[in-house]
Amino acid sequence: MTIAAIIVAAGRGTRMGEGLPKQWRDLGGQPVLAHSLRAFAGLRRILVIHPEDRARAAALGIAGVELVEGGATRDASVRAALAYLEGSDVTAVLIHDGARPLVSAACIARVVAALDQFSGAAPALAVTDALWTGGAGLVTGTRDRSGLYRAQTPQGFRFPEILAAHRAHPGGAADDVEVARAAGLDVAIVEGEEENIKLTFPGDFARALRHLQGRMDIRLGNGYDVHAFTEGDHVWLCGVKIPHTAGLLGHSDADVALHALADAIYGALAEGDIGRHFPPSEPEWRGKASAHFLRHAVDLAAARGYRIGNVDVTIIAERPRVGPHVAAMQAVLAPILGIAADRISVKATTSEKLGFVGREEGIEAFASALLIAG
Repeated sequence: MTIAAIIVAAGRGTRMGEGLPKQWRDLGGQPVLAHSLRAFAGLRRILVIHPEDRARAAALGIAGVELVEGGATRDASVRAALAYLEGSDVTAVLIHDGARPLVSAACIARVVAALDQFSGAAPALAVTDALWTGGAGLVTGTRDRSGLYRAQTPQGFRFPEILAAHRAHPGGAADDVEVARAAGLDVAIVEGEEENIKLTFPGDFARALRHLQGRMDIRLGNGYDVHAFTEGDHVWLCGVKIPHTAGLLGHSDADVALHALADAIYGALAEGDIGRHFPPSEPEWRGKASAHFLRHAVDLAAARGYRIGNVDVTIIAERPRVGPHVAAMQAVLAPILGIAADRISVKATTSEKLGFVGREEGIEAFASALLIAG
C-alpha cells in the first residue's frame, strides 16, 4: 500500500472558548498540530487548513507537509483532501483529527494492518461506564452499553472506495466511518487508546499535557567542528555570511557552527556525523550550503518521531565578531529547526590568544541539541 495521512484542521473549535483555534494552541511548547503531524512522520502528509491559517501552517516548519484548504464542514474538508490526492499513486488514506495530538505509532499500525482485509478500519474503545439519559438535572433513564464504542481516529480506508463514498454522500456525517458505512463498506474496529483524546474543552489540554509529559522521550546530542582559515573575504557562520579578511577551508561552505549543530542532532539520534551522511570524498557536496546538512538532520529526527526542543551553539574565534550577527543567525536557524528563536542560543567567545584559535589559524564550534519525542 501507498499511504497518505490526511490531518483535518480547518475547524474553529468554538467549544474551546476564546483565543486561537485549538489545533494552533500551545501544548508542551509546540502547537497541537505539530504533535499530530509528527505522529505520521514517514508518510505523505496532507494538512487541511482554514484559509486564514496558511501562515501559521508555514510557521510550523515541518518539512514535506502539503497544504489543502478545507471547507465549511469536516466532511467537505476531507473531500477536498481526497480530491487533491486523486490521480496520485496513493492506495490508502488515514484520516485523522488534528486535535488528537497523542495518537501512537502502535495505534496507527493497527489501523494500517486491518486494511489488508477490510475496506476501512478505525480505532475505538468499548464503552464501560453506565449510560444514563437525563433532563433538568435529573436521571431520566438508562441505556444498554453493550456493543457501544467511543470512536477515535485515524480512520483508514482504501483510497478509491472512500473517495467514491464521500462523493456519493449528501454531507453532514459525524465522521468518515459514517460516510463509509453509508456506501456499504465494511469498517473494522481496532483497539483504541485512552491517551488518544480529542481536545474539545479547555480542561482537555491539562489531561493531554500530563500524558505527553508521562511518555516524554528526551535525547541529548553534542557536536564539535573546526575549520582552518584560508584565502577569502568572508566566512559563513550559522548560515550568515560575515565579511572577514579570510575564508574558512572546507569541502562545503565550511560553516563550522552549522556542522557542529548538525552533528549534535545526528549524535542525539546515534546516527554518526555529517561525514557518514555526506562524505567529503563525494564531489556533489563541494561548496554546498551547510543549511542542507542541518535540514537533513532535522528531517531525520522528525522521521524518527523527534522534534527539536532547543539548541545551544558556541563559536570560538578571535575574529570576526559574532555578537552583532546573533539575531540574524537565530532568524536563519528558526525555520530550519522548526522552533522559535528564543529556543536557539548562539554565543561566541575567544580563546584568550591561546592555541590555534588564539593564533587566528581557524575557528571552532561546539553545539548541543535537545530532541523530544512526540
